[in-house]
Parts: sequence; structure tokens; C-alpha cells
Amino acid sequence: MQPLPQLTPVNEWFWTSGADGRLRIQRCDDCATFVHPPVPICPACRSRAWSPTAVSGRATVIGFTVNHQQWLPGFAPPYVIANVALEDAPEVHLTTNLVDVDPLDPDAVAIGQVVEVRFEPVEDVWVPLFAPTGEVTDTDPVAPPTRPVPRPPADDARFEHRAVLSGIGRSAM
Repeated sequence: MQPLPQLTPVNEWFWTSGADGRLRIQRCDDCATFVHPPVPICPACRSRAWSPTAVSGRATVIGFTVNHQQWLPGFAPPYVIANVALEDAPEVHLTTNLVDVDPLDPDAVAIGQVVEVRFEPVEDVWVPLFAPTGEVTDTDPVAPPTRPVPRPPADDARFEHRAVLSGIGRSAM
């Protein structure tokens, strides 16, 4: 028995919306930013207006590892844990398991491999898993982080420009 996510009013729709085979990601109604995991307030614009939005379900593998240790019951090793960037929202990364791959084959999974969502029903939850499509992309979906540019000061006058140090603390050189 694998552990299931704790359903809350904010995330329940994500874990139950896979029943129709569509992956849904939270999207801000005001600034159109995709957000995952689901949160009550948009981190980009602070809006509380959001809705679950269906995406294509295609993604690109941006990182992976093969687990050979049984950490939890229900997860018999070996299996592939992958970090994928969604095709419709590359800024959204999901940590998932890859299915329909041989975890012992070193060429079965690669960075840049295109995958698509598959859902596994477990009780009342639909767990999103991903399977390879056979395609590989050479584009890098992980862009370097954008760093805010500091704005110029409102006033160029500084205290240091008006201060004078004279006579005190002089040393013979």
C-alpha cells in the first residue's frame, strides 16, 4: 500500500481530477501564472482568484534517478523517479514516477525525453505518472532563474557626501 497525499480544500481537485484522464494545474485568473503545488494565493500577483486548468499532459524529463532501495512499502525497487517540466507551463515541475520503462536499462530514460501523463487510481486519488512517448527534445525547458533588477535610488544624495572627517584620527605616515 503506497502512502496517499493528504487531501485539503486547496489540493483535492488536483488529486481527484485525473479520473477523466486530464492533468489539471492551478492557474491564476488574474495574471495567468501556472502554480504547482496548489496554493490559496498566487505567488506572482497575490490574487486569490484561480482555477484548475487542463494542460496537454506532455512534459520533458529535466532530472531523474533510479531508486534501488525500498524506503516505503508499496514501492518495490527498482523504479525511476523523475522531475518533469510541463510542455504547456515549463515553469511547473512535477516530481513523479516514470512507468513503462526498464529501470535497469541505462538508456531507458534521458534528460530531454518527452513523456506523457498516465493516471493510476488508488482509492479516491488519481496519481499522475508519466510514460515515455519515444520523442526526445533538444530544447532546455529549464531557463536560468530571473533575478529582479534593483531599481535606482529615489534620491542620489547620501549622508556620506555631506559628512566631513577632519583632524581626528590622523596618523603619521
